[in-house]
Amino acid sequence: MGISRSSRHKRSETGAQRAHYRKKRKFELGRQPANTKLGAKRIHTVRVRGGNLKYRALRLETGNFAWGSEHVTRKTRLIGVVYNASNNELVRTNTLVKSAIIQVDAAPFRQWYETHYGQPVTKKGKTTAPAEGSEPVKLSHHAQRNLDEKKKDAKIDPLLESQFAAGRLYAAISSRPGQSGRADGYILEGKELEFYLRKLRTGKQKHAGHA
Repeated sequence: MGISRSSRHKRSETGAQRAHYRKKRKFELGRQPANTKLGAKRIHTVRVRGGNLKYRALRLETGNFAWGSEHVTRKTRLIGVVYNASNNELVRTNTLVKSAIIQVDAAPFRQWYETHYGQPVTKKGKTTAPAEGSEPVKLSHHAQRNLDEKKKDAKIDPLLESQFAAGRLYAAISSRPGQSGRADGYILEGKELEFYLRKLRTGKQKHAGHA
């Protein structure tokens, strides 16, 4: 039978069954959803209209995520889906779709921050310890001056700081895994982060009430 997006097989507004007077057309087809899951990367190519290719991601484990306020992007590991505005089932099954709120590994961003600013990302945290017997890297006066200038701007949102301490950052997927074969996005910050943290809290309270 196949998935059809045509309306000829639907009943009319009055409820009458329409007569079948035309065969199905290729441009009316539909395809099954990708339902991209977490796991070792598996991507299928799909030949589509115009001879183009779509990349149907069936499983993904990494993606490129942008930290907007710091103008930096890093490839990082996807940990799990925590919120989806359209359907809670997609959270339960860890399905990766556009606009899903997920958790990603904070390590690549922590490493970048500590290298860039020369200080730990969290107040309680420690920078990566140097190997035993190795001397601390001695910077030239010029490099030290640059580092001191950078440190003046090294402010970090307390909400992000607590996430760095836990080793996981909240992020949103902005690519379409079932179309482009990628799960890329951005780290949540500011008002948007506050909004989703509220949503997560209310969701947990509802589940606790039902339990």
